[in-house]
Amino acid sequence: MPIRRFEDIEGWQAARELTRRVYAVAQSGEFSKDYGLRDQITRAAGSTMHNIAEGFDGGSNAEFIKFLRYSQRSCLEVQSQLYVAQDQGYLSRDEFDAIYAQAELTHAKVGGFIRYLLSAPSPSSLKPGTKNP
Repeated sequence: MPIRRFEDIEGWQAARELTRRVYAVAQSGEFSKDYGLRDQITRAAGSTMHNIAEGFDGGSNAEFIKFLRYSQRSCLEVQSQLYVAQDQGYLSRDEFDAIYAQAELTHAKVGGFIRYLLSAPSPSSLKPGTKNP
């Protein structure tokens, strides 16, 4: 599938799902009352998708890759914060596992896209009509 907009990037789609799942658990029960953790994990989850969008308009593969790596770091931040939420009893084991796995998937999709961009000859690889890796 051609990449014409950042929404076409599979890593961004996975990051959006990660963000949706994080918000769903963070806005419920006791988790919603832990303002510091709730705000930190939702910001980190949002950063996974926002950095992809921001980097998309970076002008070069190198600049885009920098933002994609920020996105990956945000995935790991979400995973670390999930442990805090679990330790506080805010998440069931199933919720933890599902969100952790979504963060892993997102990290992997973004990593695959980074590898593609590193092998791409020029920024034109993102112009309309190109193939999505």
